[in-house]
Amino acid sequence: MDYQFEFALVLRSLPVLLRGLVVTIQLWVPSILLGLAGGFLLALARLSDRAWLRLPGLLYIELFRDTPVLIQLIWFFYALPILIGAELSPFAAALLGLALNTSAYAAEIFRGGIQSIGKGQWEGARALGMRRGQILRRVILPQVFKRMLPAFTNRAIEVAKMSSLASVLSVHELMYQGRLLSSTYYRPLEILTTVAFIYFVLIYPGTWLSARIEKSLAAKA
Repeated sequence: MDYQFEFALVLRSLPVLLRGLVVTIQLWVPSILLGLAGGFLLALARLSDRAWLRLPGLLYIELFRDTPVLIQLIWFFYALPILIGAELSPFAAALLGLALNTSAYAAEIFRGGIQSIGKGQWEGARALGMRRGQILRRVILPQVFKRMLPAFTNRAIEVAKMSSLASVLSVHELMYQGRLLSSTYYRPLEILTTVAFIYFVLIYPGTWLSARIEKSLAAKA
C-alpha cells in the first residue's frame, strides 16, 4: 500500500479538534452529574413501598435502557419540541438525552448497592430512632459507595463514548469536528485516527482508575 500519512495535516487540525474536545467535556461532565442525581432519586422511587412511585420509576428505567441512545437523542431534538412548543438547541437536546439515559442506568446501580445491605442494619438503625433519610445518609450509603464506585466509573466511560452520538445533531463536539475535517480534506485516515487517539487519551485514565479501584476493593475483601 503506497499511502503517505500527512502529519502536517494532523498538526493543522489539532486546534479544531481540541475545540471539539472542550465541547465533548462540556457535554460529558454535566450528563454524569445530572444522571447520578436523577438516578439516586429514581432508585429511591424503585425501592419505595408506594406503587405510584415504584411503577413509574420502573417504566422510566426500562424505557431508557431498552431503546437505543441514538433514537433518544434524535427524539429529544426533533419530537420533544412538538410536545412542549419550544425548540431545543442541539447541545441542550444531547445533554438532556445523555443525562436521562445515564440516570436510568445509575438508578439500577444505586438500587443494587442499597439492596446489598442486609435488612438487619435497617432494623437496627430504626431501633435507634433514625428516619429513612438518616439511615441512608449515615448507615447505608457510606457502606455501599465503595461497592458502587467501579460501576459508576464504568458508566462514566460509557457516557464519554456515547457523547460522540451528539454529532448527528450537529453538536460541535470532537466527533463532529473530526467528520467535518475528514470531509473537508478528504483524509479520513489521518483525521479519524487522531480523533480516536484523543478519545483514548480522554477515556483511558477512567479505565485505569476503574481497574485500580476494583483491585483495591478485591484486596480488602
